[in-house]
Amino acid sequence: MILLKNVDKYYDSRFQRTFVLKGVNLEVNQGEFVSIMGPSGAGKSTLLNIIGLLDEPGAGEYYFWDAPAHQIKEKQKVQYHRSHIGFIFQAFHLIDELNVYENIETPLIYRGIKAKERKALVADLLDRFNIVAKKDLFPNQLSGGQQQLVAIARAIIGNPKLLLADEPTGNLHSEQGEMIMKLLKNLNEEGMTIIQVTHSEENARYGTRIVRLIDGQVQEDSPVVNRK
Repeated sequence: MILLKNVDKYYDSRFQRTFVLKGVNLEVNQGEFVSIMGPSGAGKSTLLNIIGLLDEPGAGEYYFWDAPAHQIKEKQKVQYHRSHIGFIFQAFHLIDELNVYENIETPLIYRGIKAKERKALVADLLDRFNIVAKKDLFPNQLSGGQQQLVAIARAIIGNPKLLLADEPTGNLHSEQGEMIMKLLKNLNEEGMTIIQVTHSEENARYGTRIVRLIDGQVQEDSPVVNRK
């Protein structure tokens, strides 16, 4: 599903080249739940952004479903984001001016889904995530955990093939974080491919595999033993 070959990401200044990622090789198969770990500055979020087509590698090759993603145009990237890739961010990134229902519905509007079908899809997720009673509230009226539930609902409503999560529990207390991780595990067990960036060894154990980055390079790539 995902194949990275010798991917570099670097920034050039007047006198030197600084690498954020260097020689990264990574393969992710459909149905996996991969956790990317490493210290701050290791390149975790940069790697996630390249996989999610939010950033481009400085060198190397990236294939998404066998297509050369490192060569596609901006217009194609937009189509990938609408139909193939969902994003969950630590900061939620909900639209403050829209209520819960409207936030979840927005990706479907961009995809040109008809109103009747949108209504059914949103209603299904509101029910599944047990937030029907919150549908008319705005983000600033919700707890952190509730905001993240809405963000996940928005990310998966288009049934993406790949879900990317950057520290999805970073702004939540432990009980809310556990709830979110169990939800991600359930989505993975239903067949969704998930890649998350996390600092938490405990959260990483909800996945099937851990990739550890140090100084922009893959130092370890191993399956999770005793998955949660």
